[in-house]
Amino acid sequence: MPEIKRIHHIAVLVENIDTSLEFWQTVLGIEPSHISDYPQEDARIAFLPLGESEIELVQPTKPDSGLSRFLEKRGPGLHHLCLEVKDLPGLMVELAAKNVQLINEQPRVGEDGRLYAFIHPKSTSGVLVELYQLPK
Repeated sequence: MPEIKRIHHIAVLVENIDTSLEFWQTVLGIEPSHISDYPQEDARIAFLPLGESEIELVQPTKPDSGLSRFLEKRGPGLHHLCLEVKDLPGLMVELAAKNVQLINEQPRVGEDGRLYAFIHPKSTSGVLVELYQLPK
């Protein structure tokens, strides 16, 4: 059985981070811990800590990216739910054996050393799910 540790973050796709932050900061009082560009993901991300989890505001940075296409098709709003797991490579093998449709065949490695992969929404009743294994 897979070991899911917690909800790591919920990602919200936005057209403009600065405009969106007006609501999160002014109305709800949630300050971003940092805002970073992720060229490998064609994204700019604002990280809003909330307890042991985060809300991530994700803004596409290239008009021909997957994020931009998602935004054009579905509009702003929930993009994905991220779960922190103990053993991502092992979990991916388990999921594949259960015929779960994975977007990534192998875990990707983030700049901070985390491993991550996505489960296709076709296998999750319409929700894009990201899986994270944080570096030790």
